Amino acid sequence: MAAPTAATSPDLDESTTFARTLRESTREVHDRAHHSAYMDALLEGRLSLHGYAQLAAQYYFIYQALEQASDAMADDPVGAPFVIDELRRMPALRADLEFLLGPDWEARLHPVEATKTYVRRMHAVAFDWPGGYVAHHYTRYLGDLAGGQVVRSLLRKTYGVEGAGALFYDFSTLGSPSAFRGRYRELLNTAGWDAAERERIIAETLTAFELNIDVLTELAEAVVPATSR
Repeated sequence: MAAPTAATSPDLDESTTFARTLRESTREVHDRAHHSAYMDALLEGRLSLHGYAQLAAQYYFIYQALEQASDAMADDPVGAPFVIDELRRMPALRADLEFLLGPDWEARLHPVEATKTYVRRMHAVAFDWPGGYVAHHYTRYLGDLAGGQVVRSLLRKTYGVEGAGALFYDFSTLGSPSAFRGRYRELLNTAGWDAAERERIIAETLTAFELNIDVLTELAEAVVPATSR
Protein backbone atom coordinates (compact mmCIF):
# COMPACT_ATOMS: atom_id res chain seq x y z
CA MET A 1 0.00 0.00 0.00
CA ALA A 2 1.44 3.36 -1.00
CA ALA A 3 1.58 5.90 1.78
CA PRO A 4 -0.64 8.94 1.16
CA THR A 5 0.92 12.35 1.35
CA ALA A 6 0.07 14.81 4.08
CA ALA A 7 -2.83 17.21 3.63
CA THR A 8 -3.67 20.60 5.02
CA SER A 9 -7.19 20.56 6.42
CA PRO A 10 -9.34 22.28 9.01
CA ASP A 11 -8.59 21.23 12.57
CA LEU A 12 -10.08 17.85 13.30
CA ASP A 13 -11.70 18.26 16.70
CA GLU A 14 -14.70 16.71 18.37
CA SER A 15 -16.96 19.65 17.51
CA THR A 16 -16.56 19.13 13.75
CA THR A 17 -17.85 16.01 12.03
CA PHE A 18 -15.50 14.20 9.69
CA ALA A 19 -18.01 14.41 6.84
CA ARG A 20 -18.05 18.20 7.13
CA THR A 21 -14.27 18.44 7.44
CA LEU A 22 -13.82 16.22 4.39
CA ARG A 23 -16.24 18.30 2.34
CA GLU A 24 -14.63 21.59 3.36
CA SER A 25 -11.11 20.27 2.82
CA THR A 26 -11.92 19.23 -0.76
CA ARG A 27 -14.14 22.16 -1.76
CA GLU A 28 -11.51 23.97 -3.82
CA VAL A 29 -10.34 20.92 -5.79
CA HIS A 30 -13.97 19.85 -6.28
CA ASP A 31 -14.74 23.24 -7.82
CA ARG A 32 -11.73 22.96 -10.13
CA ALA A 33 -12.94 19.58 -11.35
CA HIS A 34 -16.44 20.93 -11.95
CA HIS A 35 -15.10 23.89 -13.95
CA SER A 36 -12.52 22.04 -16.01
CA ALA A 37 -12.41 22.77 -19.74
CA TYR A 38 -14.02 19.42 -20.51
CA MET A 39 -16.88 19.83 -18.05
CA ASP A 40 -17.50 23.42 -19.15
CA ALA A 41 -17.74 22.27 -22.77
CA LEU A 42 -20.03 19.38 -21.85
CA LEU A 43 -22.36 21.42 -19.66
CA GLU A 44 -22.55 24.19 -22.26
CA GLY A 45 -23.53 21.68 -24.95
CA ARG A 46 -20.37 22.25 -27.02
CA LEU A 47 -19.42 18.58 -27.22
CA SER A 48 -20.78 16.00 -29.60
CA LEU A 49 -22.35 12.90 -28.12
CA HIS A 50 -19.17 11.13 -29.20
CA GLY A 51 -17.24 13.58 -27.02
CA TYR A 52 -19.33 12.55 -24.04
CA ALA A 53 -18.86 8.87 -24.92
CA GLN A 54 -15.13 9.32 -24.44
CA LEU A 55 -15.75 10.22 -20.80
CA ALA A 56 -18.04 7.22 -20.34
CA ALA A 57 -15.27 5.06 -21.80
CA GLN A 58 -12.80 6.30 -19.18
CA TYR A 59 -15.37 5.68 -16.47
CA TYR A 60 -15.45 2.04 -17.53
CA PHE A 61 -11.82 1.55 -16.49
CA ILE A 62 -12.14 3.73 -13.39
CA TYR A 63 -15.23 1.98 -12.06
CA GLN A 64 -13.93 -1.43 -12.95
CA ALA A 65 -11.02 -0.79 -10.56
CA LEU A 66 -13.19 0.88 -7.91
CA GLU A 67 -15.73 -1.94 -7.88
CA GLN A 68 -12.99 -4.55 -7.78
CA ALA A 69 -11.80 -2.69 -4.68
CA SER A 70 -15.34 -2.97 -3.31
CA ASP A 71 -15.13 -6.72 -3.75
CA ALA A 72 -11.80 -6.73 -1.90
CA MET A 73 -13.34 -4.72 0.96
CA ALA A 74 -16.50 -6.79 1.29
CA ASP A 75 -15.32 -8.54 4.47
CA ASP A 76 -13.30 -5.69 5.95
CA PRO A 77 -14.84 -4.39 9.20
CA VAL A 78 -14.15 -0.76 8.26
CA GLY A 79 -14.54 -0.85 4.49
CA ALA A 80 -17.53 -3.22 4.25
CA PRO A 81 -20.22 -0.70 5.34
CA PHE A 82 -19.28 1.39 2.27
CA VAL A 83 -19.74 -1.57 -0.10
CA ILE A 84 -23.24 -0.65 -1.26
CA ASP A 85 -24.50 -2.70 -4.17
CA GLU A 86 -26.97 -0.04 -5.30
CA LEU A 87 -24.05 2.27 -6.05
CA ARG A 88 -22.33 -0.10 -8.46
CA ARG A 89 -22.10 1.46 -11.93
CA MET A 90 -20.56 -1.23 -14.13
CA PRO A 91 -23.83 -2.78 -15.38
CA ALA A 92 -25.13 0.68 -16.30
CA LEU A 93 -21.86 1.62 -17.98
CA ARG A 94 -21.93 -1.50 -20.13
CA ALA A 95 -25.44 -0.67 -21.34
CA ASP A 96 -24.54 2.98 -21.91
CA LEU A 97 -21.40 2.17 -23.87
CA GLU A 98 -23.22 -0.29 -26.11
CA PHE A 99 -25.71 2.49 -26.88
CA LEU A 100 -23.05 5.16 -27.36
CA LEU A 101 -20.41 3.15 -29.23
CA GLY A 102 -22.28 0.22 -30.76
CA PRO A 103 -22.20 -3.56 -30.31
CA ASP A 104 -18.40 -3.65 -30.67
CA TRP A 105 -17.97 -1.13 -27.85
CA GLU A 106 -15.49 -3.22 -25.86
CA ALA A 107 -13.03 -3.28 -28.76
CA ARG A 108 -13.29 0.51 -29.02
CA LEU A 109 -12.37 1.29 -25.41
CA HIS A 110 -8.94 2.76 -24.78
CA PRO A 111 -7.86 4.31 -21.48
CA VAL A 112 -6.02 7.61 -21.76
CA GLU A 113 -2.73 7.90 -19.87
CA ALA A 114 -4.35 9.81 -17.00
CA THR A 115 -6.90 7.03 -16.59
CA LYS A 116 -4.12 4.44 -16.45
CA THR A 117 -2.45 6.47 -13.69
CA TYR A 118 -5.76 6.78 -11.82
CA VAL A 119 -6.39 3.04 -11.98
CA ARG A 120 -2.87 2.28 -10.80
CA ARG A 121 -3.40 4.55 -7.82
CA MET A 122 -6.58 2.77 -6.82
CA HIS A 123 -4.85 -0.59 -7.07
CA ALA A 124 -2.10 0.78 -4.83
CA VAL A 125 -4.26 2.19 -2.04
CA ALA A 126 -7.90 1.04 -2.27
CA PHE A 127 -7.63 -2.76 -2.17
CA ASP A 128 -6.03 -3.25 1.23
CA TRP A 129 -6.37 0.12 2.97
CA PRO A 130 -9.99 0.87 3.99
CA GLY A 131 -9.29 4.59 4.27
CA GLY A 132 -7.92 4.69 0.73
CA TYR A 133 -10.93 2.78 -0.52
CA VAL A 134 -13.30 5.23 1.15
CA ALA A 135 -11.38 8.22 -0.25
CA HIS A 136 -11.86 7.04 -3.83
CA HIS A 137 -15.38 5.76 -3.13
CA TYR A 138 -16.42 9.16 -1.74
CA THR A 139 -14.84 11.11 -4.59
CA ARG A 140 -16.61 9.20 -7.33
CA TYR A 141 -19.96 8.04 -6.01
CA LEU A 142 -20.93 11.15 -4.07
CA GLY A 143 -20.03 13.26 -7.08
CA ASP A 144 -22.13 11.08 -9.38
CA LEU A 145 -25.05 11.21 -7.02
CA ALA A 146 -24.97 15.01 -6.80
CA GLY A 147 -23.35 16.85 -9.70
CA GLY A 148 -23.78 13.91 -12.03
CA GLN A 149 -27.50 14.58 -12.09
CA VAL A 150 -26.76 17.82 -13.94
CA VAL A 151 -25.05 15.76 -16.63
CA ARG A 152 -28.01 13.39 -16.73
CA SER A 153 -30.36 16.32 -17.35
CA LEU A 154 -28.03 17.69 -20.03
CA LEU A 155 -27.92 14.36 -21.87
CA ARG A 156 -31.69 14.36 -21.98
CA LYS A 157 -32.20 18.00 -23.00
CA THR A 158 -29.25 18.53 -25.33
CA TYR A 159 -28.67 15.12 -26.89
CA GLY A 160 -32.07 13.48 -26.43
CA VAL A 161 -30.46 10.64 -24.50
CA GLU A 162 -32.61 9.10 -21.80
CA GLY A 163 -32.43 5.55 -20.50
CA ALA A 164 -29.64 3.68 -22.30
CA GLY A 165 -26.79 6.13 -22.74
CA ALA A 166 -27.55 7.85 -19.43
CA LEU A 167 -28.13 4.90 -17.09
CA PHE A 168 -24.84 5.64 -15.34
CA TYR A 169 -26.57 8.55 -13.58
CA ASP A 170 -29.69 6.62 -12.55
CA PHE A 171 -29.55 6.04 -8.80
CA SER A 172 -33.27 5.44 -8.34
CA THR A 173 -32.66 2.16 -6.49
CA LEU A 174 -31.10 4.17 -3.64
CA GLY A 175 -34.36 5.94 -2.85
CA SER A 176 -34.11 9.56 -1.73
CA PRO A 177 -30.68 10.97 -2.70
CA SER A 178 -30.68 13.39 0.22
CA ALA A 179 -31.55 10.62 2.68
CA PHE A 180 -28.80 8.44 1.25
CA ARG A 181 -26.25 11.24 1.53
CA GLY A 182 -27.26 11.60 5.17
CA ARG A 183 -26.64 7.89 5.77
CA TYR A 184 -23.31 8.14 3.97
CA ARG A 185 -22.23 11.07 6.12
CA GLU A 186 -23.11 9.01 9.17
CA LEU A 187 -20.88 6.19 7.92
CA LEU A 188 -18.01 8.66 7.59
CA ASN A 189 -18.62 10.10 11.03
CA THR A 190 -18.86 6.77 12.85
CA ALA A 191 -16.10 4.77 11.14
CA GLY A 192 -13.86 5.14 14.18
CA TRP A 193 -10.82 6.66 12.48
CA ASP A 194 -8.49 8.65 14.70
CA ALA A 195 -7.31 12.15 13.75
CA ALA A 196 -4.18 10.91 11.98
CA GLU A 197 -6.13 8.44 9.85
CA ARG A 198 -8.69 11.08 8.97
CA GLU A 199 -5.88 13.32 7.75
CA ARG A 200 -4.57 10.47 5.59
CA ILE A 201 -8.03 9.94 4.12
CA ILE A 202 -8.38 13.64 3.35
CA ALA A 203 -4.98 13.56 1.64
CA GLU A 204 -6.02 10.59 -0.50
CA THR A 205 -9.35 12.20 -1.36
CA LEU A 206 -7.49 15.27 -2.61
CA THR A 207 -5.32 12.94 -4.69
CA ALA A 208 -8.43 11.27 -6.10
CA PHE A 209 -9.86 14.62 -7.16
CA GLU A 210 -6.58 15.58 -8.83
CA LEU A 211 -6.57 12.29 -10.72
CA ASN A 212 -10.08 13.01 -11.95
CA ILE A 213 -8.99 16.47 -13.08
CA ASP A 214 -6.07 14.93 -14.97
CA VAL A 215 -8.47 12.63 -16.85
CA LEU A 216 -10.73 15.56 -17.74
CA THR A 217 -7.75 17.64 -18.86
CA GLU A 218 -6.50 14.91 -21.18
CA LEU A 219 -9.98 14.38 -22.60
CA ALA A 220 -10.35 18.11 -23.21
CA GLU A 221 -7.18 18.10 -25.28
CA ALA A 222 -8.65 15.32 -27.41
CA VAL A 223 -12.28 16.37 -27.88
CA VAL A 224 -12.68 20.07 -27.02
CA PRO A 225 -11.77 22.47 -29.87
CA ALA A 226 -8.69 24.51 -28.96
CA THR A 227 -10.59 27.76 -29.46
CA SER A 228 -13.14 26.66 -26.84
CA ARG A 229 -10.73 25.73 -24.03
